[in-house]
Amino acid sequence: MFSPLNSIFGLFSRDIGIDLGTANTLVLVRGRGIVINEPSVVAVEKRTKRVLAIGSEAKQMVGRTPADIVAIRPLRDGVISDFDVTEKMLEYFIGKVHDQTLLPVPHRPRIVIGIPSGVTEVEKRAVHDAAMNAGAREVYLVEEPMAAAIGAGLPITESIGSMIVDIGGGTTEMAVFSLGGIVVSRSIRVAGDEMDDEIIRYAREKYNVLIGERMAEDVKLAIGSAFPLPEEKTVVLRGRDLITGMPQSIEVSSVEIREALTNPVNQIVDALKTTIDETPPELVSDLMVNGIAIAGGGALLGGIAGRLSQETKMHVYVAEDPLTCVVRGAGHVLEELKTLHGLGTTTRRNGRR
Repeated sequence: MFSPLNSIFGLFSRDIGIDLGTANTLVLVRGRGIVINEPSVVAVEKRTKRVLAIGSEAKQMVGRTPADIVAIRPLRDGVISDFDVTEKMLEYFIGKVHDQTLLPVPHRPRIVIGIPSGVTEVEKRAVHDAAMNAGAREVYLVEEPMAAAIGAGLPITESIGSMIVDIGGGTTEMAVFSLGGIVVSRSIRVAGDEMDDEIIRYAREKYNVLIGERMAEDVKLAIGSAFPLPEEKTVVLRGRDLITGMPQSIEVSSVEIREALTNPVNQIVDALKTTIDETPPELVSDLMVNGIAIAGGGALLGGIAGRLSQETKMHVYVAEDPLTCVVRGAGHVLEELKTLHGLGTTTRRNGRR
């Protein structure tokens, strides 16, 4: 029977799709769209373990905290490295769109979370438990390549082959789809974080300058590339001189940063070639016609589509709004849970699979 109370609870218990990324967490609320896009960073007081800030506010503290405060990224290489902090982060993001203190268990949201395809059962259970403890009623885990493909609008349920390459912060996921299933997939723990580390290493080895993670990321976003640019650029890199210990500024070019990124880009290229090599010839034929889509933050790296296209001899293109493909795919799974149930999803309800 309909009651005003149930109607009120319904307003507060809208289901949620989450892209729990190494670099950023995106939250989509059913019926409202993407409502949160914040860094996966938590600032914690060392002595008491008290959480001081989460998301964008905590990201501003990276590399700038006093000795008794540490800015933590609780996910590394696409998996949970600090369970307690991840749980608090999820609880915070869910709480921003649902006042969980007002809701009894039956009216808490169902949550669909995108996870890397290469995670173990233990790692899946950690994500599930963190979401349940943060206030979920039911948790559905969907592999990120599947979610990204759905979000990018690929015809994964049809009898033709389609492919996505999702370059995130901690992992690069790639998969070939046909008839609603993953035919071939690969997950490598090389992505945006590895690129930042290579830029830090390059500055240290070539210029004897130590730079922080934020500076490396800023340089990557500004002039990073995987293929020669129509017009090469320069940017000022600021850090500490390792010889004198004094502040140092140097100008670096996009050609130099491309050289710094050679190793991670080559690993992504090799993984893509291996995946295509393992793909049935009929599906390869489809990919030659339909092309390969790129999603994730790494899709914004200058010339990445051109580089992958040159290496594979296929059309490679950046999906529309690549940063949100996974969370939009999770939202679509929410809308079509009965229809899409089983398409790369692991259902866990009240801790049971």
